[in-house]
Amino acid sequence: MFGQQALGGTTAAPSTNRMNDFEVTMPPDDSVSALEFSPSTISQNFLIAGSWDSSVRCWEVEQTGKTVPKSMKTMGGPVLDVCWSDDGTKVYMASCDKQVKMWDLASDQVVQVAAHDAPVKTCHWIKGSNYSCLMTGSWDKTLKFWDTRTPNPLMAITLPERCYCADVDYPMAVVGTANRGLIVYSLENTPTEFKRQDSPLKYQHRTISIFRDKKKAPTGYALGSIEGRVAIQYVNPVNPKDNFTFKCHRTTGTAGYQDIYAVNDIAFHPVHGTLVTVGSDGTFSFWDKDARTKLKSSETMDQSITKCAFNSTGQIFAYAVGYDWSKGHEYFNPGKKPQIFLRSCYDELKPRIA
Repeated sequence: MFGQQALGGTTAAPSTNRMNDFEVTMPPDDSVSALEFSPSTISQNFLIAGSWDSSVRCWEVEQTGKTVPKSMKTMGGPVLDVCWSDDGTKVYMASCDKQVKMWDLASDQVVQVAAHDAPVKTCHWIKGSNYSCLMTGSWDKTLKFWDTRTPNPLMAITLPERCYCADVDYPMAVVGTANRGLIVYSLENTPTEFKRQDSPLKYQHRTISIFRDKKKAPTGYALGSIEGRVAIQYVNPVNPKDNFTFKCHRTTGTAGYQDIYAVNDIAFHPVHGTLVTVGSDGTFSFWDKDARTKLKSSETMDQSITKCAFNSTGQIFAYAVGYDWSKGHEYFNPGKKPQIFLRSCYDELKPRIA
């Protein structure tokens, strides 16, 4: 178990940061654009990271916190998303080269399984009650569903705008598009549009994450924007007041004005149902959405936090530090390299007791 005791450190402990979070060895050469732990169907913890350096890397996370690099694959352009198959044997990689490739971890072979007419922004594996397929969203304004054994998509849906973010938790999918569009899909039987609305946030959204209710059914989603704000949206709210927004990743700047930073990623804890946001300000924050309170904020890193993920048991929190270009090219420092850290987080994410 990758727990608090194991993370306490030994004479052979991996290197850590100021918060004693363990650093992943041999990170990508450019900022991390996608970060995913292996599913609960396999006993070991593997971590996959896609990067703007066009690579996808895989590490095994040992109980001591040590990370062992396993393999690396290279795409024909920057990698924008990665996802696992439900059985943990394959990884799907979406790239700016307009392709999605499947990495079979057992054979270490890579084959193309999907294509678009523009960079592919998202990929998600759907494990349904009577089918399984790959869902891809692209800047070509389409959402496609693939049987990875055949070259043509099972289904293609035209989106009103470019796909900027998406999430899947069967039987729900939600897609965020340019011009602040949001579309919820029902995935049962055949994917069908369930609900369409404009974002409750005024500015461009960047990340979206589905959450579940106490019965572990997907019921809504959290949406993060470039303006340091998150919207909690229920698909079928019992009370309109159930939907709300909150500010985050903001600091008091000069003359009393707030410095506002983008929310780069959101993830929900798989056991507690609490959530984490990471931002351009170089911090992560843990939140209890039901109590509408902040549980914890991190120290500030020397670069933005670009992506994050929980492992399947909720014991490990991974976050990637690197430049996200939110301040433009003049703030890019080639001397600062990307980093990925692992944190023991189970107790920190427990909800507040009323």
